[in-house]
Amino acid sequence: MTLSLGTKKAIDLVVFLFLLFMGAVSILVTFAIVWVLLVDTIRFFTHPDGGGFPTSLIRFFTETQWTPTFYEKKIGIWPLLNGTFMIAGISMVISIPLGLLVAVYLSEYASWKVRESVKPWLDFLEAIPTVVYGYFALLFVTPILQKFFSLFGIEVQGMNALSPGIVLGVMILPFTASMVEDAFKGVPQYLREASYSLGASKLRTALFVVLPAAKSGVLSAYLLGFSRALGETMVVAVAAGMYPQITANPLEPVQTITGYIVQVALGDLPFNSFEYLSIFAAGMLLFVITLLFNSIAVYMKSKSVGY
Repeated sequence: MTLSLGTKKAIDLVVFLFLLFMGAVSILVTFAIVWVLLVDTIRFFTHPDGGGFPTSLIRFFTETQWTPTFYEKKIGIWPLLNGTFMIAGISMVISIPLGLLVAVYLSEYASWKVRESVKPWLDFLEAIPTVVYGYFALLFVTPILQKFFSLFGIEVQGMNALSPGIVLGVMILPFTASMVEDAFKGVPQYLREASYSLGASKLRTALFVVLPAAKSGVLSAYLLGFSRALGETMVVAVAAGMYPQITANPLEPVQTITGYIVQVALGDLPFNSFEYLSIFAAGMLLFVITLLFNSIAVYMKSKSVGY
């Protein structure tokens, strides 16, 4: 049956309005999340237990202890930032070289059949629940690290930053490797052929021709991976510990911003208390940091010339 022109226009209008509504809902949800964070963050910084505004804001960025749930309240965010960036940094030390190797292999060496066989397994790693990764870090990786470092007389705490950092690096590997591979695929084939014609090997071509040509996409991929590592929750909540401190030793327990949010959210603190509102202040800072890294990644991606 052939539809009339008026019916087709009506269907197009309904589809357009539906898509417009769904797009508006996603935008409104985003603004609602930001609004809730902002309102409760303001309530935290104006709360008398923190000294009121602007004293609490100054303390937030100048104190070096984080104990808002204690009787003597210290609200310096630096211990949580220390743990967050330490674990995310360790994860990138694992993810960057492994992701680059995987991307080079899949893009430059693997046949189509091998590529289509390997990529589902990478996607499978991404589908594993993060709580499983957390207990894997706690019950498998940590004992191995303890045995290894004991050979050198070094003690590794049961909760530490190194174990979740390593596991988190493996967890975000499919994400970073896939994005780096996509960046490599965007490099024109004639650049590779020109390199091969000069006698360069595949590895040399990949590292000195393809990688520099795709550097904007590669850097944006790793910035997005770093942002994802910053916001990871269950791995660090299970394996990193709940001891906020400023330390450069990854073998000691630390606490991240997300780990602290989990600790308070699962506790029995009164709703809208100063202690409860502290998770919104920490969450707002994490939101701003990840937004900054994501914005830089998008900007760098947009600066890529043709690929």
